[in-house]
Amino acid sequence: MLIQFERRGGFAGIRKDTKLDSESLPSEKAQELLELIDKADFFNLPEKFPVPKRGADYFQYRLTIEKEGKQHTVEVSDPAAPATLRPLLQFLSKY
Repeated sequence: MLIQFERRGGFAGIRKDTKLDSESLPSEKAQELLELIDKADFFNLPEKFPVPKRGADYFQYRLTIEKEGKQHTVEVSDPAAPATLRPLLQFLSKY
């Protein structure tokens, strides 16, 4: 499974780009990642979530996952991220 994760914005405007192959992770981390993707129902999320009208210091995320021949991209900001997606964003922010 291939993942491209981009986080930008926040108070300092710091940008983070991560490319990750789940096969390069220790097996327990790869399993945790797979579970987070499944719990988020990632492949059924809309491609874009509405951008909040206020709050310039929010993080903006762009996440692309390629799994078993399927590819899906989601763009979302902190306040618009569904609760089911937040643990996955937090996991990926550590890499």
